[in-house]
Amino acid sequence: MNKNDFAPVPPMGWNSYDYYDTTVTEADVKRNADYMADNLKRYGWEYVIVDIEWYAAGAGSRRNEYQYIPFSKLYMDEYSRLLPDPERFPSSKDGNGFKPLADYVHGKGLKFGIHIMRGIPRNAAHAHGRVLGTDIDASDIADPSSICRWNPDMYGVRNTDAGQAYYDSIISLYADWGVDYIKCDDICNTNMYPHDPYSGRHEIEMLAEAIEKSGRPIVLSLSPGPALIEHAWHYEKYANMWRITDDLWDQWPLLKEMFWRCELWEKHVSRGCYPDCDMLPLGVMGKGFGHEWKCNLTYDEQKTMLTLWCIFGSPLMIGSELPLLDRATLKLLTNEKVLSMQTPDAKPHQINRTDLEAVWEAVNDKTGEHFMALFNLTDSERRIEVLCSEASKKSVEQDSFKDFWTGDQIEADGEVISAVVPAHGCKVFMV
Repeated sequence: MNKNDFAPVPPMGWNSYDYYDTTVTEADVKRNADYMADNLKRYGWEYVIVDIEWYAAGAGSRRNEYQYIPFSKLYMDEYSRLLPDPERFPSSKDGNGFKPLADYVHGKGLKFGIHIMRGIPRNAAHAHGRVLGTDIDASDIADPSSICRWNPDMYGVRNTDAGQAYYDSIISLYADWGVDYIKCDDICNTNMYPHDPYSGRHEIEMLAEAIEKSGRPIVLSLSPGPALIEHAWHYEKYANMWRITDDLWDQWPLLKEMFWRCELWEKHVSRGCYPDCDMLPLGVMGKGFGHEWKCNLTYDEQKTMLTLWCIFGSPLMIGSELPLLDRATLKLLTNEKVLSMQTPDAKPHQINRTDLEAVWEAVNDKTGEHFMALFNLTDSERRIEVLCSEASKKSVEQDSFKDFWTGDQIEADGEVISAVVPAHGCKVFMV
């Protein structure tokens, strides 16, 4: 298997975290899968991802004290492999795991994914649980000096044959369930250890080897960011996606910072290998965090986010509750012209970036399509101009182009393309 074939285009889907945090249930997942199949699938949205602590009893029940309850009960089998909480995922009982839920998602013509934490459950190590295919127990492969700063569930796994056997065993189980996508956390940047922020390097390799052995094309996504640019080659060799930012929420300063992050990673977008700008915090979020809220970004800022993610070639994961999407947000997420830029065939390139503006282009190697986006990074409307000589298109014959979002005309005189762009907004078009 070639892991780059697992995701020939940047994955697009839904992830439960932004709305549910640790509290998502089987019914919630099915409801969002139903909505995706009915309203988004035909536009390329296909992944349904169950995020963090699907294995934890009582997850979210002490949210005013802890996001992740320390020393809580974690469901697992006799081989130290985590299992879904049967209270929240009733179809997982009797050893079924996530297979019934994956079958439901697959029945909708969609793909199913789960979140995991790097390592082996601490509870398994403390209880001297078994490891499938070995004569040792979990405590022999667990590394108590390798932990996550923000989640108490796991110890890192030692770089040994027995450690590889553990990763082989969990990936084999996930493959049996029908998992198509794994988001592994505390691995892209192990920020507990600033002197060694890539201390999970060997565990990335172990996961990749285990996926290869499983025979199932499972997309491997690495979190959290920011990814380390000096290790770009390693991410590309072993993973399909890697986060280039920490958790991104609906705040303009965080969105504005992404222009710098995308600039840093633009040369590392290729088929099956995608620097990940994180989830799209659009729509309604926050129920599992204690209160719901609507996206705090203006509509122009939301357009800017989707435009940057697409022209850059980032994966797209919606973090909100899909059935609560309003008409305006759904319209953003189903703009076929904007989504058409999100392909590894369209190589992204930032032409210019200042504190005031950014200009990006992407040229599709196969179709010859030439996309361009003008971004206003200021707090007021302003005109943005780009010289054709600065772009791959040295001159243009047309005198105007249509914005993908509004249909408005973008002016051109052969040598200069210009448009009046709203505050924190953008204009995107095909040259």
